[in-house]
Amino acid sequence: MERPLPERRLRPPMGWNSWDCYGPTVTEDEVLANAVFLRDHLLPHGWDTVVVDIQWYEPTARAHGYNTDAPLVLDAYGRQLPAPNRFPSAASGAGFAPLARRVHGLGLRFALHIMRGIPRRAVAARLPVHGTEFTADEVAETDSVCPWNSDNYGLNHDHPGAQAYYDSQVAQFADWGVDFVKADDMLFPYHEREVAAYARAIERSGRPIGLSLSPGTDVSLARLDHLREHATMWRVCDDLWDRWADVEAQFARMARWAPWQGAGGWADADMLPLGRIGIRAERGEDRLSRLTRPEQISLLTLWLIARSPLMMGGDLPTSPPETIELLTNDEALAVLWHSTGNREVLREGDLVLWTARDTDGRTRYAAVFSLADGPRRYEVPLGSLGARPADRVRELWSRTPVAHDGRRLTVEVPAHGAALYRLAQDTGAADTGREWAWRRSRTWRRRPGWTTRW
Repeated sequence: MERPLPERRLRPPMGWNSWDCYGPTVTEDEVLANAVFLRDHLLPHGWDTVVVDIQWYEPTARAHGYNTDAPLVLDAYGRQLPAPNRFPSAASGAGFAPLARRVHGLGLRFALHIMRGIPRRAVAARLPVHGTEFTADEVAETDSVCPWNSDNYGLNHDHPGAQAYYDSQVAQFADWGVDFVKADDMLFPYHEREVAAYARAIERSGRPIGLSLSPGTDVSLARLDHLREHATMWRVCDDLWDRWADVEAQFARMARWAPWQGAGGWADADMLPLGRIGIRAERGEDRLSRLTRPEQISLLTLWLIARSPLMMGGDLPTSPPETIELLTNDEALAVLWHSTGNREVLREGDLVLWTARDTDGRTRYAAVFSLADGPRRYEVPLGSLGARPADRVRELWSRTPVAHDGRRLTVEVPAHGAALYRLAQDTGAADTGREWAWRRSRTWRRRPGWTTRW
């Protein structure tokens, strides 16, 4: 019998992830500081998930790489436990349950990162697989290894103990109160059986847990049905950093994936390297994002109109107010939440155009991007944006109405810049943006402790 699709959210996930600012070194205090900031400033705008990224079980984790043969903290069954020196509340086998309760108490969801497979230390020690008569060395596939991290071996899914290991691992996550798992080393190469086994473990856990797959290099659209069946979101690129070349490369990828975004799952253009990043990161030193303001607006505009998940990578409490202002622009975020039919409609020279429709059936959205290295002025026919001569036009980042002559729109953008437009008949609200801000605040404002299902 065909397994039913797991329940999905009707919008892309949004939240904060520790990777871009802390790499594998984040601590409990840092997670909580970002969670409190998220609750206080971003939760009313839909940002509701806190992700503890890689190696939370590594007590000697460092910036700029991974330790070989790291002394991972494991339980008696080879399952990872939070390192108590970094997560004090996890002492005495409590795991992430205390931290998850605190995050839930803020009205947020708690998420963690995990690597594909089973720890090499569990294999070397021949630790038992929980609930079975098997041991870790019997279920491991020792020639299946991650090329950039040496913590784990893959699993041999011809052996019943392999599924049992994932089942026990995810069951422990469910007991802790985990709402979302970012499973890494799944997609390059594409580990079809591992993906299916992890999704099966989540289903068996009895808790609605979202599943994100990484890293996403060379993921083919031919995998779409398998991804939709098993995952909530999946990366379509390698790690994205604060370089314009990384952002520019996403235009072609998201043009390929955007028409397929929806409740079946979400193609992920990767987290947002904005604000203060690199504090103890895997790459680079402590810094503010090196993307210019226009490049940051281009990045966010593409992610919004392509309906990518949004995971903020910068440290929220120490990021500039201008960054937080971009992340809390309800009129711009409405494109992520309320659009459909999103697609690239033109790419000629340095000019890229995207369009979408609002789910209200009346409003349209358009994005104008310039890939040029200097300022540009474009005369864009309204028809190329899906606009009508009588439409009122509002630019959403500046929150200002824009005049046009009924035939074309004049767009002036800085180097690597973008403009994001709402196109609507004259309803009064089109000029002020009040209707869109009201829709978002009424739809997504949360109270502490309030949650919805993945």
